[in-house]
Amino acid sequence: MFNVVLAMLPVCFYSVYVFGLASLLVLVTATVSCVLTEHVLCRINGKPTTIGDWSVTITGILYGLTLPPSLPLWMVFAGGVIAVAVAKYLFGGLGYNTFNPALVGRAILQAAFPAAMTTWPDAPVNRYGSLPSSTLALPLTKPVYDGVSGATPLSDWKFNRVASDTGDLFMGTITGSTGETCALLILIGGIYLVARKMMNWRIPVSILATVAIFTGILHLIDPEKFAGPFFMLFSGGLMLGAVFMATDMVGSPITHTGTVIYGVLIGVLVVLIRVWGGMPEGVMYAILIGNAVTPQIDSWIQPRVYGTVKQRPAS
Repeated sequence: MFNVVLAMLPVCFYSVYVFGLASLLVLVTATVSCVLTEHVLCRINGKPTTIGDWSVTITGILYGLTLPPSLPLWMVFAGGVIAVAVAKYLFGGLGYNTFNPALVGRAILQAAFPAAMTTWPDAPVNRYGSLPSSTLALPLTKPVYDGVSGATPLSDWKFNRVASDTGDLFMGTITGSTGETCALLILIGGIYLVARKMMNWRIPVSILATVAIFTGILHLIDPEKFAGPFFMLFSGGLMLGAVFMATDMVGSPITHTGTVIYGVLIGVLVVLIRVWGGMPEGVMYAILIGNAVTPQIDSWIQPRVYGTVKQRPAS
């Protein structure tokens, strides 16, 4: 778990570099809310605290990376409490949660505060010496945003057919969530975990390959209507989701064949939601649906017990 945290730290640092002090506060608040919630719940139930295993720290960091950098901190804190208390602790804790807790926290915020979760203010000139007015909004009040809100690359393409520069998408110097940053750093973190045998490489590879092939075919059919594969791969939260979220060992299948099926399912759902859905982004819902289908995939793909032979049907 600590190695996963290490793999994500460069993404966090780059997010602060791009979005400034607001991103730092969102990431810290998200992590603290998740860690504090798990610690308090353990104490209330008379159990030793489990924050030392670093799993809830991963949840907090991932949750923070899915949020807009201008989101009010009270919303960030509330979502972190829900992510751990509902999506993890009620299911039994580490190893028993069906869904990725970070994505559940974000999904609930998306349903409760859709305007705040889809508002992307332009970065301030002095991003290290000032904060968006919405950051310190009082609890249960409507946040006020200073400046003109900018659209994300995905919404720009979906609603205006305006494509962003691929280089900007790859380096993350665009409007979006705190984790929609440098794809290169995300990939390096994933390669590090694969090299340490702490991640099943089949999951991110199958997700990204499916998105690339599916969108490549659509782009060949009608390039004016459908974005190309590079745009789809590097925009939004696909890289972060494919590398650090879909690979959660609890929510993903056990067998190699199952992980490929799981990855293909997520990749197809991402494209379907982005292209034909009402929202410009679909990574969060695609992974949550993949988590829900995982037990069924595991029941379909049962490995043969060593030393046994496949039974033939009776004639």
